[in-house]
Amino acid sequence: MNPLAHELNEILSQGSPHLFEMLSDMGKRLFFPKGILTQSAEAKEKAFKTNATIGIAMEDHKTMHFKSLMDRMKDISPEESLTYAPSFGIPALRKAWQAELFSKNPSLAGKRISLPVVTCGVTHAVSTFADLWVDPEDAVVLPDKIWGNYTMILNVKKGARIVQFPFFSERGGFNLKAFEEALRQEAKSGKVITILNFPNNPTGYSPTRAEGEAIVDILTRLAREGTRVIAAFDDAYFGLFYDNAVLKESLFAKLSQSHPRLLAVKLDGATKENFVWGLRVGFITYGCWADGKIDRVYEALEKKTAGCVRGTISNASHLSQTLILKSMADERYAREKNEKFEILKQRAQRVREVLKAERYQEAWDVYPFNSGYFMCLRLKSMDAEKLRIHLLEKYGVGLISIGNTDLRVAFSCLEENEIPGLFDLILSGIRDLTSG
Repeated sequence: MNPLAHELNEILSQGSPHLFEMLSDMGKRLFFPKGILTQSAEAKEKAFKTNATIGIAMEDHKTMHFKSLMDRMKDISPEESLTYAPSFGIPALRKAWQAELFSKNPSLAGKRISLPVVTCGVTHAVSTFADLWVDPEDAVVLPDKIWGNYTMILNVKKGARIVQFPFFSERGGFNLKAFEEALRQEAKSGKVITILNFPNNPTGYSPTRAEGEAIVDILTRLAREGTRVIAAFDDAYFGLFYDNAVLKESLFAKLSQSHPRLLAVKLDGATKENFVWGLRVGFITYGCWADGKIDRVYEALEKKTAGCVRGTISNASHLSQTLILKSMADERYAREKNEKFEILKQRAQRVREVLKAERYQEAWDVYPFNSGYFMCLRLKSMDAEKLRIHLLEKYGVGLISIGNTDLRVAFSCLEENEIPGLFDLILSGIRDLTSG
């Protein structure tokens, strides 16, 4: 094992021994290298005459660039966009995102969390999380309504077992009983991992405040009873909560520093929250318990995480990070974010109103939805994939089929006036196929 990895492991094992034991084998081997990056950082600080360390090209002592490119970037210099960003992420962006976490999650008041490490979107955040915390054959407890890429990341790439439970109870809310039963079954090994995605993709459901408190209670009781619990929260659609009863903060906030045997991990990003999908900027943030040395523990976790980033993509786009940071500092930022939220909220409400129509009742049930970008239909007498293809070929309507019965509708990309016609076409498609 590299001496740097051993040093980080010593910090973790002394400050939070249960946390150290939760790391995957890869996580224990990971470290942040002191090679070219460290030497370049030292040179940047002290090489007052000549700095010949970093692998970029310079011209007239400035970053070399094409004018045809930089002419398209207003108020952004080559140094802010074309050079390599740190593998940890731009320091100012990490601090700004952390400050927003505290602002958006009141339950973090008085708690200590890590500085977020920047990833290339939330997908990369989930993958990096898996590298650090998931071993082959580990069980990862997920609901049966999931984003399909979890299977690729956790099962295909990491070799983990995906253990699923019914997302909805018979009463229509989050299935707390099934969730706890699945966790307890896997907790017999002494370690359990779960990833919860709220607002959920594909259903658009987030827990109520009462359900959120119950989830927190389930996970903390397992930790108190002796199980090492890794609870990750994929908050890609965070903030898009449309109902008053919904818990409007991340469960990460409530679980951070709640027990020595419980690690809370927040996986989020500007991608959906700030409507910058193609800029690919995500974050990983940790909330854990430590024995009086929390800063050193978090620093060790950040170094291992940044080492994983370094070993895969080197660093996330400097330009993307700069654009997001400048947007967050703009006086228009909060107003614009609220304006876009209201548009999506109105679309969700319009979907609800339209789906009350009696003519739809024979064709499908509607899964509960209260947040995010999506909602799902459960077809009563029709194969979802067969219907999807028919709607695409006859009516030019694109939807996502999931399993045999479910159709996902992304109302986020529909204008309000398009919503009634869409569901009428879905009904027409069903009638086409059932009438022969």
